[in-house]
Amino acid sequence: MVTEIDIRLDDGRALHAYDAGEDAGDLAVFWHHGTPNTGAPPAPLFPAARRLGLRWVSYDRPGYGGSTPRPGRDIASAAGCTEAVADALGIDRFAVVGHSGGAPHALACGALLPGRVVGVVGVAGLAPFEADGLDWFAGMTASGVASLRAAHAGRAVKERFEASGVVYDPEFTEADLAVLEGDWSWFTEVVGPAVQAGPAALIDDDLAYVNPWGFDPADVTVPVLLLHGGRDRVVPASHAEWLAGRCPAAELRLSPDDGHLSIVRSAPAALDWLRARV
Repeated sequence: MVTEIDIRLDDGRALHAYDAGEDAGDLAVFWHHGTPNTGAPPAPLFPAARRLGLRWVSYDRPGYGGSTPRPGRDIASAAGCTEAVADALGIDRFAVVGHSGGAPHALACGALLPGRVVGVVGVAGLAPFEADGLDWFAGMTASGVASLRAAHAGRAVKERFEASGVVYDPEFTEADLAVLEGDWSWFTEVVGPAVQAGPAALIDDDLAYVNPWGFDPADVTVPVLLLHGGRDRVVPASHAEWLAGRCPAAELRLSPDDGHLSIVRSAPAALDWLRARV
């Protein structure tokens, strides 16, 4: 059973966290959620976690769900949030898993908490905006390009963009849509509340993606597994290929027929990979 707690930070902000509890397993795994999602851990992966003795822990990123907003936050700030939750729960060492927008935040933990993070799994994640030699927007859906270019133009432009009523089209593949009709219909449970709360947290996320991250993926020296779909147009696979060449201990599993969501079908095997390395 997952319990929910509010953790008070030194600056007075709150983080709303989720914990499967010590009885769930001996290895804590932090889930970093996508954009826009709330932070509940991934229910479709609970059976695999039970089999492997993994304890899911997660939190709502600032501005989402029950967590206090922090405008101007960068990707690196996820390390401090994760550490605060781990300290509050008495967790020393842990692994991190992130999907989509959560994957860069998971990498931040790997880079900035090297004494505590034992492994990183990034699923369908972005590379840094300033990545050398990467055509960052190539292969990305047109609505995604427009949204992130607005973010790169600054907060005021991004806020006007979101207020304009523009509709974001992720151009999900047939495989993506099929996943949403199965166990991973769970996504609607975490996307719905985030969208209903308004665009403020999404704006903070998008600004963080296109501004300096606050760390270099090359500093992630623990084992890293990157999963990506070859038909992903939300985050093109070239991003994962770039990251695989940058992180010293990275392994890339590219699934040619998968899209942005259907790649999560590979996540149980990724948890096996994680368990084998700890």
